[in-house]
Amino acid sequence: MYELIKISDTSYYIQSPAKIGLVRTGPDTVCLIDSGNDKDAGKKVKRILDAEGWKLEAIYNTHSHADHIGGNQYLQKQTQCKAFAPGIEQCLSRHPILEPAFLYGANPPGELRHKFLMAQPSDVLPLTSKDLPTGLKMFPLPGHSWDMVGFRTEDDIVFLADCLASTETLEKYQLTYVIDVQAYLDTLETVKKMEAKLFVPSHADPTEDIGPLAQYNIDKVHEIADTILDICKEPTSGEFILQKIFEHYSLRMNFEQHELVGCATRSYLTWLKEQGRIQAIIDNNLLLWSSME
Repeated sequence: MYELIKISDTSYYIQSPAKIGLVRTGPDTVCLIDSGNDKDAGKKVKRILDAEGWKLEAIYNTHSHADHIGGNQYLQKQTQCKAFAPGIEQCLSRHPILEPAFLYGANPPGELRHKFLMAQPSDVLPLTSKDLPTGLKMFPLPGHSWDMVGFRTEDDIVFLADCLASTETLEKYQLTYVIDVQAYLDTLETVKKMEAKLFVPSHADPTEDIGPLAQYNIDKVHEIADTILDICKEPTSGEFILQKIFEHYSLRMNFEQHELVGCATRSYLTWLKEQGRIQAIIDNNLLLWSSME
């Protein structure tokens, strides 16, 4: 873990729980794509940079989830580098309490205030194309997060952030975190058609052909939607839907998973409602969901 892996003349990734991209911008300068989960991740990245004699110029965060921005604060203090994040992700990165608050829908309890959901705040600037070094381009990947982006390097390496999950992850957990299902599907359809020298997803093995994995993720989205519709053949509350999803996929609930899977489930309900496939009903002061198919 935290091994530096070279994949082209100027592009590398650091093998970690969420892969960290590294691009050489000069003879002894580099930028990072994400920074890992926490201060310890930042320390390990700094050791790699020091061993290679590289100066860190900037961190480009793909999105604001803690496992992608958690190393920002330490690395900025140690190197005085700049950090950037796109759109709403910049605000969430500067104020990471917003992430568990968003999941919970209120002031989050202690069970949600930990490093896996709430990174340390960092001085993150809004990311635009003009902030990128020559040859590095960004492109939108919304769905998993509001304004997530990916990056394509000058030597045709594509860093895909969290826009798809590995086959192993989907087989184990089935339902992954999604905030906007339609945007997620649109992103997957776009990614499925992409070509590159190599694709580097944050949570899947690098591959030269991303199409089959993107399609597997697409198929899983539709499977989950069908499962929810089946649960809602009779008017059903959100908590009961969540319980049945955990039972159907043999998942183990704790406070954190209740919020993560619950948020994703509500995103599916929104999408199905907007498609006219499910309706919301108020009955005896309960919000119920009922399939229209």
